[in-house]
Amino acid sequence: MAILIVDDIPVNLMLLEEMLRQEGYADIYCVRSGQEALEMLAATEKGAVGEKRVDLILMDVMMPGMDGIETCRRIKAQDGLRDIPVIMVTVRDDDEALAQAFAMGATDYIIKPVKEIELLARVRAALKLKHETDRRKARELELVELTTQLDMLNRRLMHMVPRDSLTEVGNRRYFDEILGREWNRARREVVPLSLFMVGLDDFKRCNEIHGRDKGDEWLRKVADALSCVLKRAGDTVIRYGEEEFAAILPNTPNGGALTVVHEFMAHMAALGCRDGVAQTAGEALTLSVGLATAEPCRGSDMQGLIAAAEGALYLAKGDGGNRIS
Repeated sequence: MAILIVDDIPVNLMLLEEMLRQEGYADIYCVRSGQEALEMLAATEKGAVGEKRVDLILMDVMMPGMDGIETCRRIKAQDGLRDIPVIMVTVRDDDEALAQAFAMGATDYIIKPVKEIELLARVRAALKLKHETDRRKARELELVELTTQLDMLNRRLMHMVPRDSLTEVGNRRYFDEILGREWNRARREVVPLSLFMVGLDDFKRCNEIHGRDKGDEWLRKVADALSCVLKRAGDTVIRYGEEEFAAILPNTPNGGALTVVHEFMAHMAALGCRDGVAQTAGEALTLSVGLATAEPCRGSDMQGLIAAAEGALYLAKGDGGNRIS
């Protein structure tokens, strides 16, 4: 670990350097002004001197020209140098200067005349702090890199998911896989699992009247609205049938799922529909929703959840459509 000593008096430099070398610190650099210190640290943005990084600065408060307080301020203003601990060396009655130094980012101080035992104790503490700071920064950087890699992997996986070519949400084959996975997770974690299905009422007749292109547009609108309201990482939208969609909501009770359903209907309204109704040329395409929730830990089975959601959707359609069941 490299230590930089800054003092305009050569005797002070020699004294501090000798104390540190006797303790085994070999990489010691001495300069006689704040400007020299800044120039040395500016050798690289990381505060390196040659191949050694400066890990600690011992700096006199009172120096001609740029004093230790201003030098400390300039050091702490640079991203690459900000984490280097700065120990100020001061006279006993210099409380005001010390307060200013701490305000500028100084880590600690030593009173003149310097006592070896105090110097070494404070140096060890400061270097330990620097070591812990470096470790934390390294972990944070590693976490950022891992998060970036995970995001890239997730994007790649999204492209690998079996998708419906029209709506670009998961297809029916993907539904069985993802629901099975979330069912097992809910059973392990003892949490509820909700499933709701969306059906476009009388879709075939609307296709006959307005054409398949308009029908495809409605399907894409529904898929987009579902994708917008299902925001959590585990939430999944599936094109379940020709005019039906399924939404899987892990760790969601029935009340929470119902809130999502209402948000979906509101989103459809914002896309140019009214009360979940797409308006075009005097004809209305309405939506029905069937919602079911299960708690796998209580002995229910996955097929029962599917049947309950399908049954609720069938009931909503049978009651005239344009409703939630």
